[in-house]
Amino acid sequence: METAIIIIFILGYLAIAFEHSLKIDKLVPALVMMALIWAIISFFGLTVYDIDPATKSLVPNKLEKVINYFLGHTAEILIFLIGAMTIVEIIDFFNGFSTIKNLIKTKSKIKILWIICFLAFFLSAIIDNLTATIVLITILQKILKDRNLKLWYAGMIIVAANAGGAWSPIGDITTTMLWIGKKVTPIALLKYLIIPSLVCMLIPTYVVSRYKVFQGEINPMVSKESENKFGSKILIIGLLSILFVPFFKVATGLPPYVGMMLSLAFVATIGEIYNYMLLEPANSVHHSPVHHALTKIEMPSILFFLGILMAVGGLEALGIVFEVGQTMVLTFENVDWFLFKGLDIVVFILGFLSAAIDNVPLVAASMGMFGEAVDDPLWHGIAYAAGTGGSMIIIGSAAGVVAMGMEKIDFIWYLKKIAFLAFIGYIAGFLTFIFLRDFVL
Repeated sequence: METAIIIIFILGYLAIAFEHSLKIDKLVPALVMMALIWAIISFFGLTVYDIDPATKSLVPNKLEKVINYFLGHTAEILIFLIGAMTIVEIIDFFNGFSTIKNLIKTKSKIKILWIICFLAFFLSAIIDNLTATIVLITILQKILKDRNLKLWYAGMIIVAANAGGAWSPIGDITTTMLWIGKKVTPIALLKYLIIPSLVCMLIPTYVVSRYKVFQGEINPMVSKESENKFGSKILIIGLLSILFVPFFKVATGLPPYVGMMLSLAFVATIGEIYNYMLLEPANSVHHSPVHHALTKIEMPSILFFLGILMAVGGLEALGIVFEVGQTMVLTFENVDWFLFKGLDIVVFILGFLSAAIDNVPLVAASMGMFGEAVDDPLWHGIAYAAGTGGSMIIIGSAAGVVAMGMEKIDFIWYLKKIAFLAFIGYIAGFLTFIFLRDFVL
């Protein structure tokens, strides 16, 4: 039955890829795929597993415990995403992003490209790549009205945000996993990966800046929104509240979604106060910024995340992801080719797999397979590959999925236009990592 499950996953993946041709929203095949995979596991009584890091092997477990584990992990991401999206929409309710829009004085498409990519790179290291993508695409929507140009900028935000998240312990869920799992330390992660990650962002940004689409000046969007006296204040409060989340995580050891919910509660309270202060004395109608924000968040993206993560969780529960990893290790561990050692090839391939499947189960499987010491270069290579490899396919990363929902980016369009740029960035960054590891660090 494992073959049937793999076929269902592939068919679901193809349906997502061709959603525009099939005239169905991508959340439909994702949810169907999730339900069918877990239904087959349950109906046929297939054995599900956990990974035992001590023995580097799969250990059978009860279905209820395993599915609850994956649901819990998925829910953490979804609740975090809902919190971040709601904060961004509350800021937008007060027209807060017009402050940043007004700061970008240039109309040059190339200059805006570099500004956006550098912002994505450094913001994602501070507030994580998912939240940085939400914030920057929201700003992008305020600046541009050209649909095609917005797609290109959004695609490059994904590449830059994923590159920026790879060198920070709080920038991407996989680096956070490696940090919490005592595989990497923040200083060593920065030392090994900031330059490769920067190369991963700079190369595709430079290449795409030569494209015709980025020549000339933008036709700025004429704002129909009136200035709000609390706009700049709520923007600062909102961004600081998001920035508070990683500090809360470090201080308490709790998952990031807890801090995000606390930040949301704080921003929502301030938003309600500001909204009451804006009410005309004669106007008794109160439009809650929180209720407004909740109607604006990308619910299809939330459900798509649920489907795709739980579907991949089904593959992981059956041990398929772990077995693929073990097969790669056995195949390449004794291969030496130029600067590449055996495990380098495994890590390199991991980047492509993270684009096709999901980086979380791959990193989880890696943590179970390898017993290298903390801050061994292998772990930093895995952090780079899993963090940046997902940019090559739009649904290969959380940043890509949320951008896909916010800007309605077509899977095939991204594959044709952005995937190659992400690919050359990934290759350049990986070669930089190998060079620094062997000759500098």
